[in-house]
Amino acid sequence: QVQLVESGGGPVQAGGSLTLSCRASGYSFSSLDMGWFRQAPGKEREFVAAISRSGGSTSYLDSVKGRFTISRDNAKNMDTLQMNSLKPEDTAVYYCAAATSYYGGRVSSSLQGYNYWGQGTQVTVSS
Repeated sequence: QVQLVESGGGPVQAGGSLTLSCRASGYSFSSLDMGWFRQAPGKEREFVAAISRSGGSTSYLDSVKGRFTISRDNAKNMDTLQMNSLKPEDTAVYYCAAATSYYGGRVSSSLQGYNYWGQGTQVTVSS
C-alpha cells in the first residue's frame, strides 16, 4: 500500500512561484512513476506533469510547459513540482499520484494510469 503526502501549497500572487512536494511511503519509491494532477472548482481532474521511475522521462500539460518542472529524489522517496510564473488559472487542488504499472519507461497522463493518490493541496493564485 502506497501512502502519498503532499505539501507546499498555499496562496500566491500571479507571477509568483510555489514548490509542491510529495513524499511516498509503503512501497519502493524507485518502482513508482509519479504524477501531479489538479482539479479546479467545477472542473474535472486534469493531468499536470509526470516523471518516470528512473527520472529519465517526463511529460507536461501543454499550458504548464516552460513554467512547471517535475523532479524526483529516489533517495528521499520524494518528488517535487516546481511551479513558476503562476497564473490565476493554475488555481486548483493539486494531487500527487503514483503508478505501480510499468509503461516501458514512458509515463501515463491519464487518471487511470495511477493507482495511488494523495489527499491534495490547495494552490490559489490571485491576480
